[in-house]
Amino acid sequence: MNAEPSSTAITYPISSDSSPTKARTYSDKDYRWNRENYSQLRRSIDIWTFVLTLLYRLTSYNKAWTYWGGMTDEKRTRRRRRLAVWIRETLLDLGPTFIKVGQLFSTRADLFPVEYVEELSKLQDKVPAFGYDQVKAIIEQDLDKPIQDLYRSFDPLPIAAASLGQVHRAQLHSGEEVVVKVQRPGLKKLFKIDLAILKDIARYFQRHPKWGRGRDWLGIYEECYRILYEEIDYLNEGRNADTFRRNFRDEDWVNVPRVFWRYSSPRTLTLEYMPGIKISHYEAIEAAGLDRSELARLGAKAYLHQLLHNGFFHADPHPGNIAVSPDGSLIFYDFGMMGRVKAITREKLLDTFFGIAQKDADRVINSLVELGALAPAEDMGPVRRSVQFMLDNFMDKPFENQSVAAISDDLYEIAYGQPFRFPATFTFVMRAFSTLEGVGKGLDPEFNFMEVARPFAMQLMSQGNPQTDANNLLTEFSRQAAQVSSSALGLPRRIEDTLDKLERGDIRVRVRSTETDRLLRRLGGVNMGTNYTLLVCTFTVCATILVATGNVLWAIAPGVAGVIVAIALIRLLLRLERADRLP
Repeated sequence: MNAEPSSTAITYPISSDSSPTKARTYSDKDYRWNRENYSQLRRSIDIWTFVLTLLYRLTSYNKAWTYWGGMTDEKRTRRRRRLAVWIRETLLDLGPTFIKVGQLFSTRADLFPVEYVEELSKLQDKVPAFGYDQVKAIIEQDLDKPIQDLYRSFDPLPIAAASLGQVHRAQLHSGEEVVVKVQRPGLKKLFKIDLAILKDIARYFQRHPKWGRGRDWLGIYEECYRILYEEIDYLNEGRNADTFRRNFRDEDWVNVPRVFWRYSSPRTLTLEYMPGIKISHYEAIEAAGLDRSELARLGAKAYLHQLLHNGFFHADPHPGNIAVSPDGSLIFYDFGMMGRVKAITREKLLDTFFGIAQKDADRVINSLVELGALAPAEDMGPVRRSVQFMLDNFMDKPFENQSVAAISDDLYEIAYGQPFRFPATFTFVMRAFSTLEGVGKGLDPEFNFMEVARPFAMQLMSQGNPQTDANNLLTEFSRQAAQVSSSALGLPRRIEDTLDKLERGDIRVRVRSTETDRLLRRLGGVNMGTNYTLLVCTFTVCATILVATGNVLWAIAPGVAGVIVAIALIRLLLRLERADRLP
């Protein structure tokens, strides 16, 4: 699987609010975005300051004394949301590397609470443009020709600017209208510095007693490293665009800009100029006389076609990357972030779908383990209960009445703190579904993404052949019947093996009782209280003896120690009293 965060969004809307970028006066912050040389020391200070501040704020989150007037669930929720906003804004200030890392982390609902995931998914690439002199130097250096020999005309003002690069309109000597995507200067050097610092941060988190437990931070770093360097290779994006274009060559309702390879390099990408109305500009679409309901359906159909027919899909279909041509066909832009679904993955997903349809939590869990989306654990009871909860709540309504956004939100809520590991591709698919559902409802309030997806889902469950639905379902039922027969025949042998293991002591039986656990915790608290009481008495006797013998100064030390232990004893007694009041 391969999925990367979005690069520069190339949008060429023909609506009135899309005039070219105006000339502007750059601030010091803008200058930091456009420089070609970066200080490793300054970057280290900035990045580590962010990390250490974040650690302090995360640590203080669970400390009651940091909340004015006491800690409540409402105050904790507000603080968590404020922290999520601060993380997003700080990552934006830290520049291109951290915008991309933040976008990657927004796919990891298994690592971060839902508030962080939601805020990181809002990271936008609206950043200051860099000057035409730098654009000209990069093009001429990479293509080894003067810019006037390459293009008949070249607009010095960009029509879009993002964290990794910006886009300019141009015209070839052949008369063809094109757009030229140029990478931000000094980007590779910045990545090299930032990724070296990020590796040290990953090592720190891996060794951390709390944050490193059960997390492969170095593995996450390696994934970020690979994806970021693929992201700044514009030739790779060009290949993605060509593949996407070939996959829709037989569909006249989807248009994809053509790549001009003679005018492209790792830092420069020249594409066919293909303007259209931004799909979220509903009034402009209405004024053009286009059918908004049909466009909503086509958007969902195009994505499902990519995912289920080709296994190669646009992983960031936000409104800025989809436009509508005057004839009502869709136009896709920006192919820096693409995902792949292998054939074997589709087969494993099929088993997951049948498990969901049957409300069989065990089958769903086993298929998720095989997919690598769930880490096997010694005690799978909590995970099984979470999955069963999802099945009982999601499957109580008809398929077409389900909401993609609601399902994905519930999945993210359940995944955090459980041994789930959502692959980036899976998360991008869920986010794309949610985005398309939102765009579809904007175009048509009656739009239902699940209703459009229903025939595709049935096709997937019948292994891709809509003409043999009944045969495939019959095959599945036959397979299940064979499994039941095999299980029944093998049951005596399995019982015998289990008894042998019990005799050898190879099976450990774990029994958990909530009431017993509570009594044991109370017993431990009482024992600790006894110890505290003995210490208080000891320190009190020592201080009394020292005062009686005239050693008042020496009595201060055991007196202070006695007061500290007494405070700890009072807090323990209060905690035991609260525990007794719990049902």
